Amino acid sequence: MGTSSGSHFNHQPSPRMLPPRQQPRPGGLQTSLSLVSPDACGSPNFQERGSNSDQIRESPSESASSRETWPTADALMGKKMDKEKERENGVAEHSVVRHISSSDKMSLRDAARERVDIVAERMQHLPDDYLDKLKNELRILLEGLGVSQHREEFLFLQKLVQTRGDLTDKALILAHRVQLEILVAIKTGIQAFLHPSVSLSQASLIDIFLYKRCRNIACGNALPAEDCTCEICSKRNGFCNLCMCVICNKFDFEVNTCRWIGCDLCSHWTHTDCAIRNGQIGMGPTKNGASSPEMLFKCRACSRTSELLGWVKDVFQHCAPSWERDALIRELDYVRRIFRGSEDSRGRKLFWKCEELIEKLNGGMAESMACKVILMFFQELEGDPSKNQESEEGRLIAPQEAFNKIADVVQEAIRKMEMVAEEKLRMVKKARLAVEASDLELKDKTREVAALQVDRQRKKQQIEELESIVRLKKAEAEMFELKANEARREAERLQRIALAKTEKSEEDYASRYLKQRLNEAEAEKQFMLEKMKLQESSRTSQSSSGMYNKIQDLLNDLR
Repeated sequence: MGTSSGSHFNHQPSPRMLPPRQQPRPGGLQTSLSLVSPDACGSPNFQERGSNSDQIRESPSESASSRETWPTADALMGKKMDKEKERENGVAEHSVVRHISSSDKMSLRDAARERVDIVAERMQHLPDDYLDKLKNELRILLEGLGVSQHREEFLFLQKLVQTRGDLTDKALILAHRVQLEILVAIKTGIQAFLHPSVSLSQASLIDIFLYKRCRNIACGNALPAEDCTCEICSKRNGFCNLCMCVICNKFDFEVNTCRWIGCDLCSHWTHTDCAIRNGQIGMGPTKNGASSPEMLFKCRACSRTSELLGWVKDVFQHCAPSWERDALIRELDYVRRIFRGSEDSRGRKLFWKCEELIEKLNGGMAESMACKVILMFFQELEGDPSKNQESEEGRLIAPQEAFNKIADVVQEAIRKMEMVAEEKLRMVKKARLAVEASDLELKDKTREVAALQVDRQRKKQQIEELESIVRLKKAEAEMFELKANEARREAERLQRIALAKTEKSEEDYASRYLKQRLNEAEAEKQFMLEKMKLQESSRTSQSSSGMYNKIQDLLNDLR
């Protein structure tokens, strides 16, 4: 995301922008965005989304907390142990397990829709476990706003609460504690109000619900904060200028960072991303009216401008030594995006330097060295001849002042040389360690190469042996193939001989068979002839005997 390089602001005289820690606050109050250690917050890390203005309808994605740090499991376990001890000592009431009828049951819609006193009376008769379950249902809705079903249900509940006109301070005084937490969580979309470790007074919850107190639990200032009468604080319900962005109305607990830009005059805060996206950062004339413009921030609350280079320098000088690598890269990226559209030489140099350091940090450069480099760069920018040329031109310098400047320059050169020497020494040590590691690695590689050569020689001998075996087997195969061809030819010759002999034997057999059959036929013919002769002779004898018998019979008849 780049800056709006086309935006040009008229810089109005204002005090030099100091880091947020050094900005004076009436009554000794300090914003939660001051440059202090994050451990000093002492509160869970919540981030509110969206506007609570009546003119702008809230949605779960705009109003729900995006970063919530809940108490650890040890703290919750400690509370459970305390409760158990109280039960053992007879201090706490004995829990009574009883059946809840369907008429006594309550839903989130009932809590958001019905009258406050009716819901409070019903909750008085419900066990704590049931009320915790009801709060857990709402927490699940807030956590699952990415699911369309949960989102629609939450929007319905939020509409029920926002359209009610009976939720006044007098009515909410009568509300049950759990009922009030549910109503506040529905209206703000922040699930932190439902967590058991977050304990706010009933009056604070009512003030948050009615936009009289900041919904940021760690801030909790009465609204309007510091009795600010600007248009934003007076017309935006629920807006707190101590911890919320003027543009997006979100709050978080990012401290010691360039993520937030504070106005020099009205001390309102703006996210850097929001300022870039909405054209609140751009080029404008400098305070002294010189022709060269510089990068300025225009506050939406008071429409006054503040220069950004000095602000970035102050933030880095106060906070950069405590940043880790990821934080330093993130902050350099913020500065790079701020000055991306810069048209003055110092802004462009800062942009290029940030890009260079980000690349070096990603390449392994130590964050301490990068921090020293960027701080030295800011000092060099202050001594930039292009900046001080006009102010020193035509002015005679006293000898003592010249000697002091020369001494400063020499000391600065010596300090830079010491830093460079320190860095070179660190690099030499690192290189020596790298050389030693390389020597050890080289020895290991030499042993590995020797072992590989021995293995290679052994493999080569095995390959030669295999090749000789292959050649022998190939010669044997050729010999067997030659013998097989000879055997094949011999078999074909024998097959032809056998075929010829078979044909000849078949012919001999056929001729012998025919001769035998002919002889048998002749013999049978002779036999048949003889048989026929015998039959004829027997027939003749039979016929003569028959005639004799007939004659004999006739003679007998005649007698």
